[in-house]
Amino acid sequence: MKEAQMKTLLITTALLVGLASNAMAESYGKSCTTEPKEKWMTTEAIEKLVKDHGYEVAKSKMKGTCAEVYARDKEQGTRIEFFIDPATGNPVGTNWKSRKGNG
Repeated sequence: MKEAQMKTLLITTALLVGLASNAMAESYGKSCTTEPKEKWMTTEAIEKLVKDHGYEVAKSKMKGTCAEVYARDKEQGTRIEFFIDPATGNPVGTNWKSRKGNG
C-alpha cells in the first residue's frame, strides 16, 4: 500500500512540474490572450509591428497563446525576446522601448 502511494505521489509531482515548465514558456507564466485564434494577428503582422518599434526580427513563432519573437534593438544591438499577445499586438511582461530621448 505504501509503495503504491509513493508511486502516485511521484507521478503527480512529475506531471505538475511538467505543466509548470510549459506555462513558464508562455510569457513568464501568464497566458498572452484568451481570444480565439480567429482574432489573432499573423506572425508576419506581428513581425512588422516589432520592426516598426525599432527592432530587427531574427525569428518568430506562435507558441501556445503567445507570439514569441527573437529580435535585436537596431540602435543598441542588444538582443531581446518578446512574448506578444497575438490578438492585440502588445508585448506581455515588458513594454516597447521609449524612442524619446534616444540618440
